[in-house]
Amino acid sequence: MPFQRVNKHGSFSKAQGRANGLDNQEDVYHVKRTPSSPQGGPKKRSAFVDLTNTNKTQTSGPVKTSKPGKRAPTSKAVVKNKPKCLSSEEPSTKRAESRVEDSLSEDFRASVPQDQSAVQQPLESAVQERKIPEAFDIDSEQAGDCLMSPEYAKDIFDYLKKREEKFVLTDYMHKQTDLNADMRGILIDWMVEVQENFELNHETLYLAVKITDHYLAATVVMRESLQLIGSTAMLIAAKFEERCPPCIDDFLYICDDAYKRQEFLVFERNILQGLNFDINIPVPYRFLRRYAKVAHASMETLTLARYVCELSLLELELVPERASCLASACLLLALVTKGLGGWTAALQYHSGYALSDLGPLVRRLYAMLASPSDDKLKAVENKYSHKVFFEVAKIPLVHIETLEEALSEQEKIQ
Repeated sequence: MPFQRVNKHGSFSKAQGRANGLDNQEDVYHVKRTPSSPQGGPKKRSAFVDLTNTNKTQTSGPVKTSKPGKRAPTSKAVVKNKPKCLSSEEPSTKRAESRVEDSLSEDFRASVPQDQSAVQQPLESAVQERKIPEAFDIDSEQAGDCLMSPEYAKDIFDYLKKREEKFVLTDYMHKQTDLNADMRGILIDWMVEVQENFELNHETLYLAVKITDHYLAATVVMRESLQLIGSTAMLIAAKFEERCPPCIDDFLYICDDAYKRQEFLVFERNILQGLNFDINIPVPYRFLRRYAKVAHASMETLTLARYVCELSLLELELVPERASCLASACLLLALVTKGLGGWTAALQYHSGYALSDLGPLVRRLYAMLASPSDDKLKAVENKYSHKVFFEVAKIPLVHIETLEEALSEQEKIQ
């Protein structure tokens, strides 16, 4: 049961998508995927032996070969038959960034009848009561854009910040008799590659990691099921976040057919029941986008903060951190690294965190960058070393004295 890697000519799906587009609604939600990450698909790399059945596979007989027609064609055939909607010419990050920032569901979009003044006046007075100070108002420039819903943006993120208290975790690994922190790190590293090759939104990756941690905190599992849990969590998160989520066949393939379709269905039900079907867990990626907007950070600075934030997913000791606090600390470290100042009053207003709240976490993130826990887990670093991500993984780490000076100066100002 190795965590299978896909080479640059490979494909995740067993059957290729239709060459001329999607013909019906069912295809839209069960489309087959092909890898088109910025660097091409990563090469195959086996996980640690204690997490796989690699030895068993090698000693049981000859190497398994693909059945005719079982898996997607490789090389030029993949590109030729690839649906236009899944073109690999534009990296997933650029496509995700082109979407409307902080897009909201229909439940948050409200329209006020123009001809009912009696109804409109109470609403206007209510808005005035919670008016944001002009110096901290970052949404007024989008007034009138119903898709952005600027009049609700602050309230929405305040609600998410309160909601994350419901999903605070502690170090759960001592409950898992057959798992350890290294095994979790291998799983998350593999999930990062899955997200990149499936061209999934980053929110999907963060939510999948959250779902995995919450399930492991509530249920004792064996190491043989760890990859199945991570794959199923990614499937659930994709259904929640993606317009065109991968189907089960894709996950069966990347798991090297180590599991059956029925096992995926059973674990999907078990995970949802274990989480009481409440999977709308606040993730740091959303907060990070919001706070970067407050700081008027460039895309390169935001990407650097995202790199630090994604690396933190591998660290078990950072699991208990609130999503909003982690996002704030990552942005602060990125601002100091780029020499763009520190934690402003506007950032404190919108995030709810003072610099004194973020200092200890910033230092822990700095220690994480200064001494990686495992040199074998390179998925995040390789991903953010690409020019699509401004090669932020190659940016030299700021000197510790510079960081401490920036933190101390900010504390004096506040």
